[in-house]
Order: sequence, then C-alpha cells, then structure tokens
Amino acid sequence: MEDHLPPGLLEACVVLGATSDKLKEAYQVGRHQQEIGAESPVLEAEVLQVHVPPFDSREKAADCAGPAAFSRVQRRRSFIKKKERPAALPGDSCPGGQEATQDISVPKDIDLVGLPQLCFPGGLTFWSEPKEPCFHFLVFTDVLGNQTHGVVLQYCRPVQLFQESSLQQNGHWSKGSRLYTAYGICVISKYPYYTALRDCLSCLLSQLKHCRITDLDQRVKEFSAKLALVPIPPPGDLHVVFNLSPLVIVLPSREDRYHPVVDLDLHLPFLCFQTRELLQIITAILTERRIVFFSGDWARLTLMAECFMLYIHPLRWQHPLVPALSHQMLDFVMAPTAFLMGCHLCHFEEVSAETDDLILINIDDGTVSSSSSELTDLPAVPSYAAESFRTRRRGLQLHYDLEVSQQGGSTSVNELRAQRRHWQQRLNLRIQNIALELIANIFRGVTDHLNFEHRVFNSQEFLKSRDPSDQLFYKEVLQSHIFHSFLKDRLNQKMDAYTRMEQSSHSETQKMKVMIDNLRRPTMKDIVRRSGSSENCVTRRLGTSLPNLREEGHLSILRQTSLIETPLKIRQKHIKQFKLPDFHPHLSYQYVQDYYTDLIGLLGKAISFAPRDDSSLLARYYYLRGVVNAMCGRRLDALSDFQSLNHTDVEIFPAALVRALVDSLQHEEQAQVDRRPELKRLVCRVTSSESGDGTVQPPSDHVRKFEMPKTSLPLEDFVTHVQQSGIVRDVGTIHRLFDALSVGPEKEVDPAVFRMFYTFWKETEAEAQDVHLPAEAIEQLDHSECVHKLSCSVKTSYGVGKIAMTQKRLFLLPDGRRGFVDITKFRDIVEVKTSSAQFLLLRIPSLRIKSSRKKEIFEANLKSECDLWSLMVKEMWAGRKMADDHKDPQHMQQALTNVLLMDTVVGCLPPQKAISAASKLAYYDRMRQEEPTAVPKTTSETLKHRINPSLHLPSQQTVDVLLYTPGQLGKCDMEGDGNPKLWCALSQGRVVVFDAASWSTKHNCIQVGVLPLRCMLGMDPEQVWVGSQDSTVYIINTRSMSCHKQLTEHRSEVTDLVLEDRHDMYSQTLAYSCSLDGQVIVWDVSTLKMRRQFHLSCDKLTSMQLYNRTLWCCAHDCIMEVRKTGVVQRKICMQQDLTHPPSHFSGFIVYLERDQIWTSCVDSPELCVWHSDNLQKPAQRIELPDSAGVTCMLRVKNQIWVGCRSWSDSQTQAVGKIFVVDVAQAAVEKELLAHTDSVRALCSAEDRYVLSGSACLDGKIAIWKVE
Repeated sequence: MEDHLPPGLLEACVVLGATSDKLKEAYQVGRHQQEIGAESPVLEAEVLQVHVPPFDSREKAADCAGPAAFSRVQRRRSFIKKKERPAALPGDSCPGGQEATQDISVPKDIDLVGLPQLCFPGGLTFWSEPKEPCFHFLVFTDVLGNQTHGVVLQYCRPVQLFQESSLQQNGHWSKGSRLYTAYGICVISKYPYYTALRDCLSCLLSQLKHCRITDLDQRVKEFSAKLALVPIPPPGDLHVVFNLSPLVIVLPSREDRYHPVVDLDLHLPFLCFQTRELLQIITAILTERRIVFFSGDWARLTLMAECFMLYIHPLRWQHPLVPALSHQMLDFVMAPTAFLMGCHLCHFEEVSAETDDLILINIDDGTVSSSSSELTDLPAVPSYAAESFRTRRRGLQLHYDLEVSQQGGSTSVNELRAQRRHWQQRLNLRIQNIALELIANIFRGVTDHLNFEHRVFNSQEFLKSRDPSDQLFYKEVLQSHIFHSFLKDRLNQKMDAYTRMEQSSHSETQKMKVMIDNLRRPTMKDIVRRSGSSENCVTRRLGTSLPNLREEGHLSILRQTSLIETPLKIRQKHIKQFKLPDFHPHLSYQYVQDYYTDLIGLLGKAISFAPRDDSSLLARYYYLRGVVNAMCGRRLDALSDFQSLNHTDVEIFPAALVRALVDSLQHEEQAQVDRRPELKRLVCRVTSSESGDGTVQPPSDHVRKFEMPKTSLPLEDFVTHVQQSGIVRDVGTIHRLFDALSVGPEKEVDPAVFRMFYTFWKETEAEAQDVHLPAEAIEQLDHSECVHKLSCSVKTSYGVGKIAMTQKRLFLLPDGRRGFVDITKFRDIVEVKTSSAQFLLLRIPSLRIKSSRKKEIFEANLKSECDLWSLMVKEMWAGRKMADDHKDPQHMQQALTNVLLMDTVVGCLPPQKAISAASKLAYYDRMRQEEPTAVPKTTSETLKHRINPSLHLPSQQTVDVLLYTPGQLGKCDMEGDGNPKLWCALSQGRVVVFDAASWSTKHNCIQVGVLPLRCMLGMDPEQVWVGSQDSTVYIINTRSMSCHKQLTEHRSEVTDLVLEDRHDMYSQTLAYSCSLDGQVIVWDVSTLKMRRQFHLSCDKLTSMQLYNRTLWCCAHDCIMEVRKTGVVQRKICMQQDLTHPPSHFSGFIVYLERDQIWTSCVDSPELCVWHSDNLQKPAQRIELPDSAGVTCMLRVKNQIWVGCRSWSDSQTQAVGKIFVVDVAQAAVEKELLAHTDSVRALCSAEDRYVLSGSACLDGKIAIWKVE
C-alpha cells in the first residue's frame, strides 16, 4: 500500500560538501596560496548526509497499539557513501579517523551520484572572506519523463581542523585567521514548491547560524523530519499552511488534477524580456529547438525555464530538461536531440562556438540569439496571436512597490509576506490566463480538423486554413512531440484549461451555425468583417465550374475571431487555508503519532465548521484526513473519508490508494466493514472494478494522420475514409455517396476517384473563403447566408449574369454592373423543369423555375451545367419543403450537403457518368417523388420545432431521458447565462445540453458513466441528478457542467428520482431515488446523506411519484401506494389475460384532484383510468388508435400526453405517435405523428411546451405547443 500513498513535501534532504580528509589535504595548500595571493584549490564535493523518511523508529512502531503506520517512501535502493570513524560533522576531523563505507537507503528515483556537481555547479573552493548564503533550484527528470525538484542552499562555514590550537572556545569557532568553504543542503521534493522550500531552508539557515557545531547534524535531521510530515494539498482551492519558526510557509494547491503546481513568480520573464523575445522563446519551445539559457545567477536559470514550461501549459515539454548545468556537464549541450538546458553566463562564448543550431537565451541581457546565424530560421508566432499577447501584456502591473505605494507599513514579517503573496497569486493567475489565451489563439481550429471516432488529424487541411505567413511556424510545430501529445489530449476529450477556455470563447453565433462551420463557408457577416469593404468582385473560382486550386493562401475565418476584442475573463478564486498543527520538539515515533492525531483532530473540526454547501472545501478536508489516516494505519477511517468524496468531489478520489487499503484489510477490519454499510458498498465497488465489471477503458494513445487510400475501397473502408477526411459524418449520406462513386460488380471506389473527389471538395471549400460580393448583395442577404455555388456567366430572363445559390435562395449577379437580382427563395418554388431555348440553329439547355411570389417564370440558359443545376435546385426545394413541414432545419442543412456532394461528384467523374451518379445523392427529391406523404394538419399546427442531439455524432442515438430546467434572472457572465436549458440523455452515458432560449447546443457532451441513463431531476439551480443503469446517481454541477459527485448506495439500476416539496423555509429538502430491485432511498439534498431507505417487494420497480406526502410506485406487476416509512397501503395488480402474451405496467399518473389514477401497459393500445377511492372498481379504458403500446406518459394542465409505439401504414417500420388525451372527456383530443421511431421520453417546459424524444432510427427531439 505504501507505493500508493501520495508523496509528502519531502523526498530527501541531502547535505553536501567536502569531506574532512579532502579539507585537510587542501587546507595546507589553501593557506599557502592565500599567503602568496594565488587562487584557492578546487575541492571535490561529496554527499555527506542523507535524510529520508521515515524518521521514526520501526521498532517503536511494533510496540505501539493498533495497526502499524505506513511510510510514504517504500521502494528504495542503496547508495554507498564514504563514512568516517568516529562519526564527525562535515568539516571536522578526528585523529586517526579512517574511511569506511555506509549503505544508505534512498528512494529509488533519486540519483545522488551527480547531485554534488548540480549543488555546486560553479565548483567548490576556499575563500578568505565568508560568502553570503545563496539559493538555486534543480529539476531532475527520469527516463519516463517524471520530474523531481530540488532547492539548494549554499552557506559558508570556516575551515578549522582539530589539529589547530585555536579550535574552539566554549563549543564555538575562534575568530583567528581562517579560510571558508561552502556546504550545501538540498531539499528534494516530488512537487515544484520552489518558494516554499526556499523559505523552509531560510528558516533552517537562521538556526544553523546560531546553533552549536555539535548540534548541526541533529538540526538538519529534525528539519527534514518536520518537512516529511507535511501533506500535499489536493487539487482545488485549499492551501496548506504550517509554521516553521520564524516564518509561516504556504503550500499552494494545483488548480486541477491536470495543472502543475505554481509556486514561483511567473512575472520574472516579463521583467527580463521584451514581448518579441518572449514570443521567440515560446516559439523555440513549441518547435522543439535545442535551447540553452544563460545567466550569471544560477537561481534564475531554473526559475526562467519553469516559467516558460507553465506558459505553454497544457502542452508539455517532451525532451531533456536540465536548467542548471555545472561546468563538468557542459558536454551535454552536444546532444543531437532537442533539449532545454541552462549554463552560467561565463560559458556563453564557449558553448556558442562549439555547437551549431543552438538557441542562446541571455537572461541577464534579455536577448535571444542563435549559435549558427541570425534567428531568421526561427518562425514567428502567428500575427493575430502575437498581437493579442502584446495587447494583454500592456495591461499587466508587474511592480509590487507601485501596488502598495499608498499602503502603510506593517510590523509583522508574516503579514508583509502574506500581502506580497496575495499580490503575486493574483498576478500569476492573470499571467497564466494570458499565456493560455496565446496557446488557444495559436491552436484555434485544431479540433475542427480532428475526427474523434477514428482518432485522425487532417494536418494538411489544417495548414491550408492558416495564413501563408504562418505556414512555416505550423509546419514545424505540427511535427513536434509536444503537439502530438496535445492532439492525444484533444482526442481523449480532456477537460483541461485549454478546453474550458475554448468553450467559453465560443460566441452564440458560432454555436448556432455548427453545420455551416462543418461545411466551412463564410457567412455574410464574416465577409463584411474580413474585407472591411465591399469593393471587391466575385472570385474567379466561384465563377467557373471546375477550376484548379490557386496557390495563394486562404485566410481562415477562425483567425478573425481572436480574443483581442474581448476583455480577458479571469475566474476569481476563493482560496482557503488550512493550518497544520505545530511540530513537536522531538519527532520520535510517539511524537509523530501525536502529531498525526492532532492533525486528524484539526481536520475533523474543519469539517464540522465548513459550510455544508461548500462541497469542494469539504472534499479537500476529507481527502487530507483520509491520507493521514492511511499513513497512521487507520484503514477503516481512511476508507470512510474517501467514501465521503463521492458526495463532495469524486474528481480527487484516490482510486489506487483505496484499492491498496482494501487489499490490506485484516480479518478483524473486514468484519467491521461488513457491519458498516457505507464501507461495505465501497469495498464491493473496488472489488467489482478489479474484476473488470463496469470498468472504463483507458484512453487510447494513438493519433493518425489522414492519408489517401492506395487500394480500392469497399463500403466499410469508404465510410471510414470519408469520416476521417472530415467531409461528411452521417453514415446514410456516405452510403449514398458510395453508390454514386463506386463502379463494377464488386461495388468498390477506385483510389484515384477518391483522391479526385477529395481534391475537388477541398478546392471548393478553400476557395469559398475568398468569396467577395458587391455591397448591394450583402445588404440584401441575411447575415447567416453563405454562397455555396456560383454558375458561369449565362443568359437569363433577368439579364446576363452569374446565378448564385445560398442555403435559402437563388439570386443573380448581373454582368457589367453592380447589383443584386433576387430570383426566388427555395420555399417559394412551385415548379422546376429543364427545357431548351432556340439560339440560331442550336437548342441550348435551359432551366425554368416558377415561383409563387412572381408571375413570370425565371429561365436561364445554363448549357452544360443545366442538368446539375436542375438536380441541385430540386434537392434544395425538396429539402426546404421537408424542413418546413417537419419544423426541422436539419433537413435543409442535409439537403445543402447533398448538393455540395453532387457538385463535387460531377467534377470528379467523366461527363457521361457524372449526372447519373450525382442523381443518387438527390435524397430529398427522390423522397418527394416516391413518397409524397403530407404531414397531418394537427401535427403541423402543434409542432413548433425539431432539434437533433446527435448532430456531432456519426449516427443517431436514442433519446433516453429529457429534462427542462427553467432560467434564472440576474446571473452574471462568470456564473454562466441565466437561460433555461434542455438536458438530453443519449446512449452510453452522454448528456447533451441545449440553450432552451435559442435551441443552440450549450454542451455537446457531458460524460456521465458509460451505461445508459434512466432518469434526470433538477434539484436546484446548481444541481442536476442523473440516475444510471450502473446503479449510481450522478450529480452534475450546472455552472461548471461537470460531474464531480456521486451517490453510490443503490445496488441496481436507478430508475427514477423525485423531489419532495418543502413545507416551510426551515425544513430540509428531501429527494427520493428508486432502483430496479425495489430499493427506495431518501436523501438530504443539502448534505447528500442518506436519511432512510426501505425495500418494496415487487417485480422491477420502474418509477414513482410523490403526491400529498404519499409515495406512489410503479413496478412491472403492480402500482403501489406507499407510506414514507415503506409500508404499502394499497395496490393495483396487473391482471394478465391468458389469451394474450404477458404484459406489464409501463407508467402511471396520479390525478387525485379528480380521484383518478391513470395507468398504461407496454404492449397494450389503451389507457386505464382507476378510481382512487376504490381501486377494486373496474377501470375505465381509453383506446389509442393504431398504437402498439405505451412507452411514456406526461400530465400537462388538464391533458395527458401519451408517447407510443406504432407502425407505419406499410407495417414495416415503427413510428412514434403522441396522443393528447382530454382528462375531462376521457377521450383522445389529438393524434400527433411525432417521430419515425418510437417515442422514448417526454418532458414539459413550464406547461407551455412539451418535448418528446425518440429511439435511434429517428433520434430527434420535437417541441410541441400546449393549448
């Protein structure tokens, strides 16, 4: 279990310097050279002392009652160091002392062999005058990339040996003539707490200055033992504070589990470099150059390197990182691979002369240069990202003295330090956001070229979307290991700081035009913003039929949405601090146990006094107490604390440690677990996860680049390649495209045909970015319209010009004059047909379009393009009609995709086959001709809109659950918008959130487990509870749109959730959850604690309702009225008809205002209405015409809305119908043809609208008006 304990603050404390014998040998030489004025001899530094935890005695642990404590450091290896006998202090010597060896156990990932050189990078020697103590910082990286960090204190001591007469006076050195040498103390930690560890060593230094020589060893050991007791705070907003006299030390926590610790001054590079140099250094890092920092101050080297590592977060440097090289290690810069290293400034000329292609960064002068030539080969950061960074930098206040110029002084050192620390934390947060914005601007648009299903990145198309001047930068970055790791995180949908910033920067307009963005066509609004004027004419590409791709670059619309225009939003962090108990003066085993007991007591008090609604803070306290309990061997207490994380923040749940605790339980402890239900559930979950039940597969580690096929493609491979290319995601559309492009009896697509198809598609897409229209056209078109097709200059009945097609209309751009002539909107078309016009002796094919808004028929002599335009216009017309009839705008978007595919197919196939092949893509036109089924009038009048929650997925998903949450007035932007929201649960635990004010996608994927979801309930403005098939209730935070809490007390599929109305403002809010096995649990919503539970004896409990403080429950075999204590009062039993297959209840509605209970069955085409006062009385039955069974019911005002499974007229396909039943008349009032698959979910939006979701063959959400 020890291997799974999180590391403490201290991994090791090492004392370094010259041994007594080496000092003795060099002393005489040094005194002589001092007399003649020569340089002092160079000493060889060695490891003198190594202090590693645990510092308490194991033998004493065996004598204490209770389980043995565990050490954080268990996996060790041996380090052989020289030992002097008798034992002496560093720098001291005993007569006759002989050298031996001592085997010291150190953590296996700490290498002490090269440590002396790193701790004394400038060498070790004698001085005639004492030097001031100094600090510098180290980074150790193993072969796996894991980093360990060190802070080194160098302090001077006089060299006086025992043989000299003026040795000691009362235990202190005499003040005669002497030489001085340096000793180093290196504190090694797993975490980069540079400031905190420097402050700790400063406290130690104050003690070493005034302590007796004989006490030095004990002081260092006690210092190390104290640091080993300090726990590391978990990610979040809780910092750990401890007192190490005379200073108060603060350990800041990480922002989240993906973010590194920030415990240094991030503004230091801004003080040393101008903006140009800062961006050059960041470019060198992103392009993985061989980088060397130089400074005359060793401390600056590591601090600068670490600052730049934080600037590029969440990207991670993947190569050797040695920020401080000693003079013996200078040959490291000859390494052929990329690296980031640091050297003393005195080696600048030597390093630059020996090696080519180094990026040389002089920290002291603030310059960046190259060892081989000028920096011409270092590409510049993209201009829009650089300009944003430059603008943000101007607003930084980097000087603390200016900040506090109006404030008075303080007499407390710790108060001054706290004031400075708070200023630094605010500045660090702002710098992190500026740097993150730079990274987001550089890589904006990367996700648009990712295919998540096949884990493919289309690098070529991403490069084409960049500005020509930025091509060199992106070509180098895209080849780097840093970028490859970044891509893996994007494909794994990692919710890190980059993802959050990218989501928050999306405007409402960008969210509304998802489909247009997929087609990558600029809207009129984009054209106006990009060009700034309307003086340009239409581009050559869109004016021809099949042109070649031009060599000029294509300005990406994405570049125009840089964040320069918007103020930088910084989330205000509310930091809490937890102060550790004071350390005991003597850290023997018993004192260590007493310290841990005090710490556990303080954490218990903190938990008691913490606000109940601050679950994040409670989780940090539980985590810390659980870790301390685990270290003390209190396994059951540790498991109890970690179990509490499910209710507070499961994100910091230490799964590996909990598994180790469970595996190490003794027989007596296992018996106690069986008597504690919450621990028994936790152990069962850990055991089941080990057996592989319900485990989540680890994220994949590979990233592919899109490549053209080299062999013929059968259907399955063709689908894969098209999806990888990013052209089309919908499988049905790809199948039709395959029919259009495939040839031969084997039905395969030739690789040359696919390449030509792909090339034409991308040419059209790229050239569309350069479209320019006259001002008259832009003024007439809607802001969201895009020009998708432009004909050659043709003769029309409105004059000679080019016909343009948007997703809404056709219009003419006259030749020879600036203007705009509206032809027709697609919804106004009455007839489209082809004919021929007489021209001299020729008959020229023409297209005739009749519009309902114009008397004259529009005719255009399109010549060879006539057939293609006829197919396209008919498809857009049919798609527009389908979209209007079904109130579903996606039909129009799909028709537009079909049209663009037709255009591309015609361009890549021989003329004699092109039109025939393109006609196979005319999906909506064929539907209009073959199945001209009109939408019933009642359905059309009641239906308001349709939305597709599976828009971002390759295939439609079943809508399992729907939930509407009302809006909130007065919410500020930092808290999220106050609009109402629609929550939609899809297959495999995916939740999609829509803004119910605009029906735009708010979040396209909140992952809640991996199994289907069964129920959802809005508890309060900040919580949505979701019941899953995996027996867990997940709690989604509506502000962060993340799921960090779970209720794991159920043992079977959670089927329903209900909320009890509060009787008064002082009563607690209670919620009920039920599971398929009949278990009902009552929850306190504020504390997430289980109040009580009971079990109902029934067959598969599926739903429940609370009415007048009575619980009504529905199972497959009965409907039960249950008291809150779990006692069944009354029951309606399923009466089976022996002549029909067995059926079961599918739902019920309690309508006690009319003394009625409405029930439905899964295989029955009728509703049963029971009299609530006499359940034995036969039920009234209401027939549902053409229904095969009821799937769900909903009460809205005085109506019952019933979702059903039905069959189409041909009896070959399931359809979803909704029956609106009038309660007073007990009769069907409306029959609505809702979906092309069965209705699976219903919910009400404030009794004004009803929303219905369907199974996967349809997979859409319909919005109905309630009358």
